[in-house]
Amino acid sequence: MDFTATLSKKREEKDEKRGISNQKIAVVVAQDRNNNIIARMAGRGRVKAEEIDGVIGDYIAHSSLLCTDTATNYKKFAAAKNLKHETVNLNQNQRVKKGIFHIQHVNNLHRRLKGWMERFQGVGTYYLDSYLYWYRWLELHKNLAFENRVEQMLISTCQKSNYFTIEAIRKGKEHHLSDAF
Repeated sequence: MDFTATLSKKREEKDEKRGISNQKIAVVVAQDRNNNIIARMAGRGRVKAEEIDGVIGDYIAHSSLLCTDTATNYKKFAAAKNLKHETVNLNQNQRVKKGIFHIQHVNNLHRRLKGWMERFQGVGTYYLDSYLYWYRWLELHKNLAFENRVEQMLISTCQKSNYFTIEAIRKGKEHHLSDAF
């Protein structure tokens, strides 16, 4: 359910540390069987149960079943939310559990998201949630013809609430763009 984006570095420069570290931004990605997608920045390093809750906690009904890999942070999150939880152990080549539970859709979403993000050759942390929202929008409307997608994008931008006020701008208060969504 999560993947990492590297913090700032020069192009072609290798990461100082391999794998998950505090030099990388954790992004929580979730997808349900109705193809609803959530992708938001959670924090640095290994994502914690509290950070998962901050990203997807409000979107999961109490009657939902959470299906994840075997990372303990998901177990803690599911326990804190009193969710039914099924784990798939990819280290033991378990792809499907009980004939129905799997995380292949979200892993495929990770792969596509990483490929899409590579074209930007790095995104500032401040703007990462906006890029994730853009990708989510593209995923939800990928079956539309290009002209219809452009039309839907214009309609969607006009329908979204804008939390920026003239007073806040004058006072110099910064609001993160993702707060408007």
